[in-house]
Amino acid sequence: MEINQQDIIGFSEDFKAIEEEIGKAIIGQKSVVRNVLCAMIAGGNVLLEGQPGLGKTQLVKTIGRVLDMDFSRIQFTPDLMPADVTGTNVVVKDENGNSFQFQKGPVFANIVLADEINRATPKTQSSLLEAMQERTVTSGTDTFHLPKPFFVLATQNPIEQEGTYPLPEAQMDRFLFKLDVDFPTREELFDIVLLTTGTEVKEVKKVFGQDKIIKMGEVAREVPLAKAVGEYVMDLIIKTHPESDVAPDYIKKYVRFGASPRGAQAIVSTSKIYALLNERYNVSFDDVKAVALNALRHRMFLNFEAITDGITADMLIEKLLKEELK
Repeated sequence: MEINQQDIIGFSEDFKAIEEEIGKAIIGQKSVVRNVLCAMIAGGNVLLEGQPGLGKTQLVKTIGRVLDMDFSRIQFTPDLMPADVTGTNVVVKDENGNSFQFQKGPVFANIVLADEINRATPKTQSSLLEAMQERTVTSGTDTFHLPKPFFVLATQNPIEQEGTYPLPEAQMDRFLFKLDVDFPTREELFDIVLLTTGTEVKEVKKVFGQDKIIKMGEVAREVPLAKAVGEYVMDLIIKTHPESDVAPDYIKKYVRFGASPRGAQAIVSTSKIYALLNERYNVSFDDVKAVALNALRHRMFLNFEAITDGITADMLIEKLLKEELK
């Protein structure tokens, strides 16, 4: 696929049109909106972490309406079973007698909101693994393909840990981005209250169909990656591993496990989108730095010493990004 200047300009214009329409129903959170869209165009899943009531569910619903995608919401609870997510075989009576037929679960949608995903048991959490990675669901000997495009947008509450089941490392790695949803500013909070308690109802309209997201993803993949920028990304990933000879002392002191190769894939695929948003046909070092924190914060696992010293993954990644990688 050949990309011309019109494709680059068109990509930026289409992206900003989607952002503008979402902004009619979502007050603030512009960075979160941009990065969720960025991850979706790159074909990845997103983990949203933030306190209750910050509009995480509303954001996902709004994106579904603006992009005309099928949307389903799964409220994760301790008694939720895998079949409640993926579906199950049911007995169907026909002219030939009784037979089994697979009844699809809520995971068969374009956008799946996994609300409070860490409240379900590991057995139920794992039912999403195949869907997130392979875009399929297996029941018995049958494999069913999920609709295209397909995205899982999961939420979790960082301040409520009783009765929760932390996501295992393998499942965290399936999320392209982990985004922190911050509390709104004073002005944004006032606008939210006015919007939700007044008589005026903000309705968003369809801007593009789901095919547009697929097309934008194809355009983004065509953006070239210069060797120097690619080496910068590889150095960044390698330096997150404490066993590496080139890892800084603070990484060796505080990190238990570094980022996986999926971290490098996430950075490269989303930095291409940031390049197009800036109407450039090449990935810059600044594009990499713009997405690295979201792509790596959930892929670095810290040791006990980091916890006792109050060190977070964000602190270590930001320190790495400030250094000149050689």
